Amino acid sequence: MGTARVVFDRWDGRYAERLGSVRSSAVRDLFAAASRSDMISFAGGMPEVRQVPTEAVAEAARDAILHEGAAALQYGSSDGRPQLRTIIVELMAEIGVRLGADELVVTAGAQQGLDLLAKTFLDPGDVIITEGPTYVGALQAFSAYQPQVICIPMDDDGMRVDLLADELARLGPRGAKFIYTIPNFQNPGGVTLTPERRRRLLELAREYDIPVIEDDPYGRLRFEGGHVKPLRALDDEVIYLGTFSKIFAPGLRLGWMTAPRPILAKVLLTKQAADLCGSAFAQVTAERYFTGTRWRKVLQGLTRTYAERRDVMLEALDEHFPPEARWTRPEGGFFVWVELPEFLDANAMLAEAVENGVTFVPGDGFFPDERGCNCMRLAFCYASPDDIREGVARLASVLEDRLELYRAFIAAGAISGGLREEGAA
Repeated sequence: MGTARVVFDRWDGRYAERLGSVRSSAVRDLFAAASRSDMISFAGGMPEVRQVPTEAVAEAARDAILHEGAAALQYGSSDGRPQLRTIIVELMAEIGVRLGADELVVTAGAQQGLDLLAKTFLDPGDVIITEGPTYVGALQAFSAYQPQVICIPMDDDGMRVDLLADELARLGPRGAKFIYTIPNFQNPGGVTLTPERRRRLLELAREYDIPVIEDDPYGRLRFEGGHVKPLRALDDEVIYLGTFSKIFAPGLRLGWMTAPRPILAKVLLTKQAADLCGSAFAQVTAERYFTGTRWRKVLQGLTRTYAERRDVMLEALDEHFPPEARWTRPEGGFFVWVELPEFLDANAMLAEAVENGVTFVPGDGFFPDERGCNCMRLAFCYASPDDIREGVARLASVLEDRLELYRAFIAAGAISGGLREEGAA
């Protein structure tokens, strides 16, 4: 065992205070472990890009240079190329959202959209509302601007809008800057907000005059059930974030945002300060790839693959996990959310799980406070079916060891029920 190296930072004290509230991503921190050849990773929500036909991408990139070389290599407009925005308009129309090409901005993935919105809206101490748990990347983007994050609990039907109503009443008029939600196959929860709750959420947003940010990276990855209209299709004042990362390639870093025109104008100002403009080459490549219908067949294949892996994970959890645990059963997307008995600490289990050749993301990374310690997010999107079965069995073995130890202590009268593991919050 080596000793940790302590690095003296002579610039400590010169950094912005807001960096003190920014936490490292629990997902990114696990990438080193996940790169081991013997490791089965349920940590990262990585798309199955191995099924994206490289020859089609190469052809799209080649066309970008041969047919639009000068434009592809030059600076572009801050809001994105008109040709790509036209393609996005068509994609949005397919899910029931009508808008013009001048009503959206192309971003460097939806993640940049989150940062731009935080920079546009937030001052230190402002209140924002999210689901609890919520996307760790959103917490990272928001935390740099030092807000107070209030998490509304979820159940199998998504955010508890009755509890949202109570919270908004407590805060009073203009008590929150915005509401952030992932209504489709939520990350990390895997649940989908029902149509009834969508309508009620929008009613509350209008009543209290609060913007709603709808993050929809997984909406086209539905395995079962009928299409549920996006919030943006129900209310054109919703701020909508979309991405090509899950339907094409995250490496291109392409997403988009549509919002009411006054908000979009402010976002463009912050975007110009951030990057002047996005990658024209990446945009032209995407334009070429999404011209025609082949991409739809690729997406259909990807969705079938994710559905198979979801099924395998749920079957393995049913077979191997103890009755004390419960988990969500997503109708699409990438993730299953597992709740363990309250006395267990998923962080304390992680080191043993890594030793056993499997990784996951502990649940506390998806909250701004100390909640979620007895939870874990399992990504089924990238591991093969055989690896999913083996990985769940390895996790169950780690979990069973902890449960047996706890049961033995209970039987011996050494501890009382409900005690959380040492090291848990």
